[in-house]
Amino acid sequence: MNSRFILIYFLVSISIAARSQDTWDLKRCVEYAMANNPAVAQTAIQAKISALNKRQQEMARIPTLSAGTSMAFNSGNNQDPTTFVRVTQNYLSAGMQLQSSAEIFNFYRQRLSITAASWELMASQASIDKVRNDIALSTANAFLQVLLSEEQVRIAVVQIGQTTKQLEQIRKRVAAGALPELNATQLEAQLAQDSSNLIGAQGSSAQSVLLLKQWMNLDPAIPFEAEKPDPSLIPLESISDLQPEYVLQEALKNQPQQQVNQFRLKAAEYATKSANAARMPTISAFASLGTSYLAFEKRALYERILTGYQPTGFIVDANGVQYDVQAPIFANGPVAGYLRSGAFFNQLETNFRKAVGLSVNIPILNGGSTRMAYERAKLNIQSVKVQQQQDEQKLKQDIYQAYQAALVAMQRFHASEKSVEVNEKAYAFATRRLEIGALSTYDWITTQNNLLRARLERSLNQVDYVFKMKVLEFYKGKGLKL
Repeated sequence: MNSRFILIYFLVSISIAARSQDTWDLKRCVEYAMANNPAVAQTAIQAKISALNKRQQEMARIPTLSAGTSMAFNSGNNQDPTTFVRVTQNYLSAGMQLQSSAEIFNFYRQRLSITAASWELMASQASIDKVRNDIALSTANAFLQVLLSEEQVRIAVVQIGQTTKQLEQIRKRVAAGALPELNATQLEAQLAQDSSNLIGAQGSSAQSVLLLKQWMNLDPAIPFEAEKPDPSLIPLESISDLQPEYVLQEALKNQPQQQVNQFRLKAAEYATKSANAARMPTISAFASLGTSYLAFEKRALYERILTGYQPTGFIVDANGVQYDVQAPIFANGPVAGYLRSGAFFNQLETNFRKAVGLSVNIPILNGGSTRMAYERAKLNIQSVKVQQQQDEQKLKQDIYQAYQAALVAMQRFHASEKSVEVNEKAYAFATRRLEIGALSTYDWITTQNNLLRARLERSLNQVDYVFKMKVLEFYKGKGLKL
């Protein structure tokens, strides 16, 4: 039987020795989690996207400028771009153009869009702090669970040690015939139960460490040892200074989620104004430069000889007399000369053209796109307001729950202090009775075990109480500090 529990102690010691000598305190865990948790990196990327959107809105005020060129081979019957008559000839054409446009007045739509994008950027940046706060709080809670689970392991180990000592004492008295075998059997059953409790506590401790590593985005295979602070040295505010309504008012002023909602509400309001301005006319200026080039084989120019007339089907009324309109008929005569395409740069100079002007765009019927965009923007304001109310309600609920948890933890800690005080007195009385032979060793060990359990529970309750108070201070805006 003893060899079995020696093996348990050996495994526990091996587990403890396998841990890294490098310990992690709460501050280090929180800072590591905020720096490495993927949620922070993802939110930071969204903030960069918001910055790009704002930059794009700002650049939309810059006039547009575009250049283009084209070249085409033409064949068959088409219009001569120089004489504008129908010809059947192959030719090569090219063109170049430079165009620019700028909005002069659009009822401040662009300025409102830039302002909306600026508020959205501020909301995205505040979201990073919100995610960091959430991760810090979750990491701190996971760190607390690690400490509590490790305390449970220590309690289970001590309990096994106490039960083992009791079993040894009882075995001696059973062997001497002072006690029946039943007493030893009962302690063996208790020892088996204590061993099962230790295994369960070790499993819970391992799971708590894995959960903390998950929040920290730390490799599960890396050894980890949490540094337990001395709770008695951690400064705490009075519970009277952490009343839930007061903490709530402070939280509404400093919690990042509230800032996110305020910034997004501002962004939604300016986006709505911009959507409304898009329904108004827009005045723009434009300018363009262009030229062209035409290349074709030399083309014969003939003298035109009148050969007769033909009716056109039109009639002219002159002083009551109607006359048929006749069209002249020409035939090609001798070749008078040849038409050739000009030099490239000469054509570019000759065909150079420019234009400048103003345009007014009045949205009348566009499938309801501008009106629907305006209506969606107004609904978005309502959605942000509802979300703001939900977040404030959740914050209030979280603070009240944290206050009640801290209050219960404080009462439990004070009760455990009283329990230690009572058990210390009982232990002192039991020790004096043992010295005069008025108390059995079994009863004295039981009293000693009760005192040890009470001290361990007080330590456990004290850690829980300190962390619950720190959560309230966190909501108040004091951060997570030990």
